[in-house]
Amino acid sequence: MQITDIKRFCAHSDSVNELLARYGVKFGIYKNNTFREQLFPFDMIPRVIEKEEFAYLERGLKQRVKALNEFIKDIYSKKQIVKDGIVPEEFVYAGSGYLPQCEGVLPPKGIFSHISGIDLVQGKDGNWYILEDNLRIPSGASYPMIARDLCRKSFPSLFEQNHIEDNRNYARLLRKTMDNVNTGGHTVILSPGRYNAAYFEHSYLAEQTGSHLATGSELTVEGDYLYFIDYSGKKEKVGAVYRRISDEYLDPMNFRDDSVIGIPHLYDIYRKGNVALINAPGNGVADDKGIYYFVPKMIEYYLGEKPVLHNAPTYLPFYENDMKYVLENFDNLVLKDVAEAGGYGVVFGSKMTQKEKIDFIALLKENPRRFIAQEVIDFLDLDIYEDGEFVPRKADLRAFVLMADEPMVWKSGLTRFSRNPDSFIVNSSQGGGFKDTWVMS
Repeated sequence: MQITDIKRFCAHSDSVNELLARYGVKFGIYKNNTFREQLFPFDMIPRVIEKEEFAYLERGLKQRVKALNEFIKDIYSKKQIVKDGIVPEEFVYAGSGYLPQCEGVLPPKGIFSHISGIDLVQGKDGNWYILEDNLRIPSGASYPMIARDLCRKSFPSLFEQNHIEDNRNYARLLRKTMDNVNTGGHTVILSPGRYNAAYFEHSYLAEQTGSHLATGSELTVEGDYLYFIDYSGKKEKVGAVYRRISDEYLDPMNFRDDSVIGIPHLYDIYRKGNVALINAPGNGVADDKGIYYFVPKMIEYYLGEKPVLHNAPTYLPFYENDMKYVLENFDNLVLKDVAEAGGYGVVFGSKMTQKEKIDFIALLKENPRRFIAQEVIDFLDLDIYEDGEFVPRKADLRAFVLMADEPMVWKSGLTRFSRNPDSFIVNSSQGGGFKDTWVMS
């Protein structure tokens, strides 16, 4: 894309963001018991990934998601990877994502992670690094979908002149994923409701896939099956639920008994194989930041292959040698609390005061399982258009892998960027913005 085209394209920035706001493309967060909804700022300059480079990413992403699915299946059945000493049991059973209720439960077609959001960054050395595996309820695909649609309408000639993979097929891939495990009946997208952070996405994907958008009050278990109750009181059998509710709130009879957004006995009929839950309960056991350290070993263990994509250099203070390295190189590392998400619980050793370092190291020694440490990757800046100028900001990429009979990588993705010139944190909950991701065809 020529610089003149970029400037002409960016001239539409205000109008596109106004339309996104009108459509309700917002991101809400709960903090300190307060719900706050904010716009998710969109930058018109796309991230561009060439065809050959994306093919490389695609190979690595498919490989990784296959191994993660095998790991989850193993953990809730034979636990062979633990017995063989590849992953310590402390890193499985002490994690918040492990659910004992899932022991011995095999979901339809043995698929646990139907939709995976894998976060990557490209270092200034040109290499791509995996930062995180999001397997529980990964969100964000809807944002580049609707942004691309509005940009195409605002500047159609740009899309005619450039050979870009069409990202509108995400809905088709998602529908294929849901239909693949549907046990017979309608498909619904289960939302906690209007005040959820990603409610826009729930409603948008329901529309795009032709699924019912439902809250827990519109679904009921009768006998051994799940039913959707429409506005007239008519009941329709449900065969697949793309749930956007955390595991612990899904079913008050099997998980948290104080949940008012779940569906009583949903998990009971799931165990019997009478409904598919997407993603499967319990798959958070594989996206714990501590488990992340072992994913390259999982790939070799389950698939007999060398990893195509690599983790960021990571250290587990749980191991004596890693703890020694972390303490000796504290100022050069980023420390992450494995129980946190959304950019929370991330601290840079170089930015702590002396007292903060002393307090943090004491906490680290007291509970080494709670943290991982990583080398700070100097990842690429991407230009954004701000106040009429092009300015560089740190950016990552969330790639989406959907699993039907085989994993399918969406030829697009959510590129998030930091709006703070001095920050490496790109999460929307931390005030970041987003870009479209153009995969060239």
